[in-house]
Amino acid sequence: MPRIELELIAQTDSTTYPAEHAAMVAGRWVRRLGPASGLADFGVSHVVLKPGAGSSHRHWHEDEDEFVILLSGEAVLVEDEGRTLLIAGDMAAFPKGEPNGHHLVNEGQEECVFLAFGRPPAGDCHYSDIDMLYSAGKYRRRDGSAY
Repeated sequence: MPRIELELIAQTDSTTYPAEHAAMVAGRWVRRLGPASGLADFGVSHVVLKPGAGSSHRHWHEDEDEFVILLSGEAVLVEDEGRTLLIAGDMAAFPKGEPNGHHLVNEGQEECVFLAFGRPPAGDCHYSDIDMLYSAGKYRRRDGSAY
């Protein structure tokens, strides 16, 4: 099995969120390991959250399972049920179709690092706390209007 040279994979802090929702992920740095290593059936992202950064807005997918493993630091998992502190070695799973919005937030003073596993979703992604839906490759408001 080929060893992945993490430092050779481009790291980005860009987002496709509409400008008015982009601040949540300022300080999130992502390396897409799946495409860089030839994976086609699922994706893996190496994510670094600087202090104060969120992994995303709280969201859930109609047709994508998600799984995360915290590698270092601490992050707060925020879901409908509340807040859970995750430390290095902790894992969390988010089954597709469960309308429980989730995200990770780094509320500490040090960066945290995690791996996120999933696959490119074909269905809708719902955002729990903001008027946003990702559908048919575009962000829209819940009433269907474009940003």
